[in-house]
Amino acid sequence: MNDLAIVVNGLQKKFGKQVVLDGIDLDVQKGEIFALLGPNGAGKTTFINILSTLVAPDAGAARVNGFDIMSDKEKVKSSISLTGQFAAVDEMLTAEENLRMMARLSGLSRLEARSRANELIEQFDLTTVAQKRVKTYSGGLRRRLDLAVSLVVPRSIIFLDEPTTGLDTRSRRALWDIILHLATEGVTIFLTTQYLEEADKLADTIAVISKGRIVGKGTPEEMKSRIGKEMVELRNDNDEIIREIPTSGSIQEVKQILEEVASGAPEGTRISIRRPSLDDVFLLLTSEKGRP
Repeated sequence: MNDLAIVVNGLQKKFGKQVVLDGIDLDVQKGEIFALLGPNGAGKTTFINILSTLVAPDAGAARVNGFDIMSDKEKVKSSISLTGQFAAVDEMLTAEENLRMMARLSGLSRLEARSRANELIEQFDLTTVAQKRVKTYSGGLRRRLDLAVSLVVPRSIIFLDEPTTGLDTRSRRALWDIILHLATEGVTIFLTTQYLEEADKLADTIAVISKGRIVGKGTPEEMKSRIGKEMVELRNDNDEIIREIPTSGSIQEVKQILEEVASGAPEGTRISIRRPSLDDVFLLLTSEKGRP
């Protein structure tokens, strides 16, 4: 148990008649990046809100950094940082002013607040905009500042709820670098994301939630291996995928697949072989056919 940052047993939550979480069992190792994937409405944000003590579960139990989320709420809160889907900073203040204000509210002295603000401005590459009002920032800069604000007081566990939603590719990758750097410092990061590439690049462990239940968990490579070693992909003359078939990648099996599809394939059909992606895993696990 000492190596676990988060332990969840039988967590349940309903809103009215809608079952949002249906008996979640999960654990997260200390110091890892853990990604929770799922369709919209699958319960990802509700799950994070429960673990961060913002919402009470209907049943089940969970411990965060060793503290019970119901009986030790204040200790849980003092162990974590939470960054939601939208930047929660004051647009009329500068980056430095936002950071100093949050530091003072967190109990730091005036001198300590100034020092911590400068440290975070440098760490999150905000030096050139530190004295500009936040309302002039791009989405990527706002998200970096939002994450910096949440880390004014260092925490051992960070919850990131879709941290790169709405960002362009450059800004998204810049935030990835920050997240990876935090992980090298031993911080446990629990993130939800709608970008499968993001989970693939960042996560040590991935779990997929669908209809309130965990339907798959493992490393990115373990998850992909559920599909097969290779995918035979059939495309029509408009370059549209018309069929995908998992295979072990052996010559014999690929030959058999080609023989089976050759007779019924439309004229102009092209064939390629590729490795499975998290997209394949996600679609399989969140479909009725793929659910356990």
